[in-house]
Amino acid sequence: MASRAYSVDHRTGGRSRGCYDVAIMMARVQVSFPPEEQRRARARAADLGISFAEYVRQLVARDLGEERRTNDPRELFDLGDSGRSDVATEKHRYVGEAVEAER
Repeated sequence: MASRAYSVDHRTGGRSRGCYDVAIMMARVQVSFPPEEQRRARARAADLGISFAEYVRQLVARDLGEERRTNDPRELFDLGDSGRSDVATEKHRYVGEAVEAER
């Protein structure tokens, strides 16, 4: 179900003029597990680096034939070679070089 969501301007606490349509609703459910099964499932989720709830959602989606794509932050790493640059400590030098190159 798509809902209308507004972004909040945290400086003023008010809604911004722009809005976007997104599916933001999830249904809350309660499921009971035998203690050992719950312990093992939580451990498996931890091994995967995801929450127990996300682990259960993925299992249900897979069983229903709707493989869920996760937003795994590890996908952002090792995408390319930085040339051994260190933006965190050299940002002012890099910006200066970029400005000089534009002149």
